[in-house]
Amino acid sequence: MTIEEKKKLVEKELIKNNGVLRFAPCWVARNFMQPGRRLKLDPRDYYAYGAEKGGIDERWFASTTPADNAEYTIENEGLSFVVVETEGGYEQILFKDIIDIMGDRIIGEFQMNKYGRWMMFSKFFDNMGPIAHHVHLKDEHAKNVGMLGKPEGYYFPPQLNNVPNNFPHTYFGLNPGVTKDDVIKCLKAWGKKGDNNILDLSRAYRLELGTGWDVPPGILHAPGSVLTYEPQRASDVSIFFQSQVEGRCNKRDTLVKDIPEDKYYDYDYLIDILDWDLNVDPEFKEHRHLLPVMVTDENIMRENGYIEKWVVYGRKDFCAKELTVLPGQTVTITDSAPYGLIMMQGHGKLNNIAIETPNMIRFGQLTSDEMFVTEEAAQKGVVIKNCSDFEEIVMLKHFGPENSDAAHLLKEQ
Repeated sequence: MTIEEKKKLVEKELIKNNGVLRFAPCWVARNFMQPGRRLKLDPRDYYAYGAEKGGIDERWFASTTPADNAEYTIENEGLSFVVVETEGGYEQILFKDIIDIMGDRIIGEFQMNKYGRWMMFSKFFDNMGPIAHHVHLKDEHAKNVGMLGKPEGYYFPPQLNNVPNNFPHTYFGLNPGVTKDDVIKCLKAWGKKGDNNILDLSRAYRLELGTGWDVPPGILHAPGSVLTYEPQRASDVSIFFQSQVEGRCNKRDTLVKDIPEDKYYDYDYLIDILDWDLNVDPEFKEHRHLLPVMVTDENIMRENGYIEKWVVYGRKDFCAKELTVLPGQTVTITDSAPYGLIMMQGHGKLNNIAIETPNMIRFGQLTSDEMFVTEEAAQKGVVIKNCSDFEEIVMLKHFGPENSDAAHLLKEQ
């Protein structure tokens, strides 16, 4: 398909839906994790990529960022496709290609002029047990391997957490009083025994549904088994600090995956990747835990047929809202910035496009639960109709950097 053909099909879709695009589901497998089976993927399909590739435990949203699964990475893994209608049915076009071709029309001139791309994506990650204690690199270290640093945020949606699975707690940071030599001792123990005991230096927090966390780059964290909605910067860069998880040993390759080869055994370099002060903050939860913040007065919103909350906030790189439209209501919702959205509950219409929350999805099947709202459409306002007399519509909305609507919630970085 030529560039002009892609542009013509996307323009037709934007006109038909008043500035809204529909995505195909984007599934990502990780061979070092066991799927938590709450992604609504058909049980027959969790290993659709094959056993060696690993089970599907993530679904990515509004992504122009490829997933990094080392030698197990497959073509276009982690990249979102936009679904467009054609005379013969439906075609799929890479969202990344669309941004490259007509980004001003989709994410606006500010984003394109300043960043030249869509600078975030979001995901669900869904595991049976915890992930290894790991850290996402800061810009200064990520650039050494040609990548961007990666801050991220968490939110725990109740709709997809009917069961907590094996370990609904997350280890964050390091205990106050831990020294850099303590951490280096754990890293040097890699391969000498099964567990390098890095978690002995950290503390776990019970995960509360309907709340979230702010996780800057440089903070060690071992996410628990609660299905998590995770807005983040457009990067998939990380290294493990934990050699064994639930009896499974991690190769030392996972410690140096995104490290220059001449730094593989440079422990001062590895320690410098950590934001030390943030890791040993004695008031870590007070500074990083996120409680929902109402967008405006709740009573006024209810009178107008909806409720909207900030659920991920505090940094300029991205933010996210949870929008609820009450049964039988039709509302017009405006935002200053473009956004992706994923349906959590209910069905209805968004502008001229049907929205619905599937109960089960076959691998490769199209859905109508994930959308992208262009800057123009967001600022004009999208019309959402809840077609149920009894059930709420609930959706999560993920925004890119420097959303002026969330400026009042920024923290010191």
